[in-house]
Amino acid sequence: MRGRVILIVDDEKRIREMLDIRLSSAGYEVIQAKDGEEGVAQARRHRPDLILMDVMMPKMDGGEAVKYLEKDPATKDIPVIFLTAIITREEEESQAFGIQLDTGKYRFIAKPFEPENLLDEIKKALEERYN
Repeated sequence: MRGRVILIVDDEKRIREMLDIRLSSAGYEVIQAKDGEEGVAQARRHRPDLILMDVMMPKMDGGEAVKYLEKDPATKDIPVIFLTAIITREEEESQAFGIQLDTGKYRFIAKPFEPENLLDEIKKALEERYN
């Protein structure tokens, strides 16, 4: 069986590369996209098991990209974890877990994040999807 595929959508190359190394070493296959438009196209093409989505990006932000993914039957059930610098770790810990969009609530992790915390959240999201 192939490793689970994770799509990283972030406009910061160093974050994509760091996540790629970390996730690959944890046994995941990784696909990258540099903005929301490319992320939507990659999700449709590869149908990853999970998407890590930055919120603030050029061309198409993460929230808008997720709205496109939700409308497509092929991608609507792919779990998304938002990565965001607009919410601090303190805010992350003090509020109900999730970013609310019109269509639902999504997990998020505040930047900068602890790699182990990210891996734990990925594992939880994948378990919810496949169990």
